[in-house]
Amino acid sequence: MTEPARFDRGHTDDLMTFLAASPTPYHAVATAAERLEKAGFKQVAETDAWDGTSGGKYVLRGGAIVAWHVPEGAAPHTPFRIVGAHTDSPNLRVKPLPDTGAHGWRQVAVEIYGGPLLNSWLDRDLGIAGRLTLRDGSTRLVNVDRPLLRVPQLAIHLDRSVTADGLKLDKQRHMQPVWGLGRDVRDGDLIAFLEETAGIPAGEVTGWDLMTHSVEPPAYLGRDRELLAGPRMDNLLSVHAGTAALAAVASSSSQPASIPVLAAFDHEENGSQSDTGADGPLLGNVLERSVFARGGTYEDRARAFAGTVCLSSDTGHAVHPNYAERHDPTHHPRVNGGPILKVNVNNRYATDGSGRAEFTAACEAADVPFQSFVSNNSMPCGTTIGPITAARHGIKTVDIGVAILSMHSVRELCGADDPFLLAGALTAFLER
Repeated sequence: MTEPARFDRGHTDDLMTFLAASPTPYHAVATAAERLEKAGFKQVAETDAWDGTSGGKYVLRGGAIVAWHVPEGAAPHTPFRIVGAHTDSPNLRVKPLPDTGAHGWRQVAVEIYGGPLLNSWLDRDLGIAGRLTLRDGSTRLVNVDRPLLRVPQLAIHLDRSVTADGLKLDKQRHMQPVWGLGRDVRDGDLIAFLEETAGIPAGEVTGWDLMTHSVEPPAYLGRDRELLAGPRMDNLLSVHAGTAALAAVASSSSQPASIPVLAAFDHEENGSQSDTGADGPLLGNVLERSVFARGGTYEDRARAFAGTVCLSSDTGHAVHPNYAERHDPTHHPRVNGGPILKVNVNNRYATDGSGRAEFTAACEAADVPFQSFVSNNSMPCGTTIGPITAARHGIKTVDIGVAILSMHSVRELCGADDPFLLAGALTAFLER
C-alpha cells in the first residue's frame, strides 16, 4: 500500500507551478512580484523618492527582486531579517548573432552560462525565453514554452570511443542546438520569430537576453511520489520558499520586531558581480533608503545593520547513493530530512556558531528538523551569496538550503517534503 505523504503537498504543488512559470530570472522575479502584489505589496521605483510608510514594498531590477515589509511604528534603527537567494541557473544562452547553421541545418548560436552538466542538455526538447528590449527602451518578456530546439547527441556508431573513454563535449562545437532546416541562414530570423510570438512589430527589438530551458514539466517521482524532479530548483526552490514566507509574515496579525526582507539576486552562478548580483549595491541601497525614508540617520543605519541577520538559502548536496565516498563520512544529508545548515571553516559558507543558534531557534519554532552539511576535506567546496552578503554589508549571515541530487543538471531532484519544511523555517525566522 502506498504510504501517505508526511505533509500537505499544497506547497510543493505550488512550487511546481512556480518553476514552470519561471524559465528565466526575469520571469522568476515577475512571478514572485505577482504573488507579493496579491499579499498587498506595492512596487516602488528606484528613480522615485521613497516615503517612510509602513507595509509591503518591492524593487525589481532585471532578474533581481528585493521586497520588504515595514511593520506599523517601526523605528528607523529597526533591524532587518533577510532571506537571500538567487534567481539564475546554469543554462545555454543566446549569443548576440544567434542565427547560424551548417549542412542544411538551421541552428541557434549559444554561450554556456555558469557550470551546467552539459550532458544533461543533450537530446532534450528545449524552449527559449527571456527579455526583449525595444527601441523605446521598454522591455517585454517572451516565453516559447514548446519544443523548439534540441542539442543532438552524436550516435555511438560515429564515436566508438565514448564507451571506453566516456562522453567528451566541446562547449563551442558540440552544444549548438538545431531548430530547423534550410541552407540559407538569414540574420535576424530568430528575433523576427520572437517578435511575432510576442506580438511586437517587426524591427522593434534591438536588444535581448535569451536563454534555453527544458519544456518537460516538474513531476513527482517514485513509487510513493516522495521525490520531486524539475528544472531550476537551484535556486528557484529557495526563491519560492522565501516569497511564500515573506507573504505569510506580511499577512500575519502579529507585528515582528524586525523588518522581514526577501533578496533574490541574479548572476550567482557566475560570481555575483553585476548590478543585480549579490556583490552589487542593490541590497545595501534598498536597506539604507528604507532607513532614511523613515527619518533615520547614518547612526540609525549602522544600528539597523548591526542587528540584521540574513539566511542565505541555496540548494546543497544530498548524499548520493552511487557516490557516497564523495561526501564527508559523518555528514550525509538526506532528502526529506529537512533543510541543511552549511558550514565551511574557510568561509566558503558564512555560517558560524552564533549563526547556527539563529537557525536552530527558527527550526525549533517551526517544529522543522534540520541537518548539517560540510564538504569532504578532499573535495573543493562551492560557495553562495552568503559570504558575499556578509562581507559587503557587514551583517550576520547563515548559509542554509535544501539537499538535492543532480545539481546543475537541466533537471534536478529533491525530496517532495523539503520545500515545505524550508518555507516553514524561513517563515519562523522572519517572524522572530
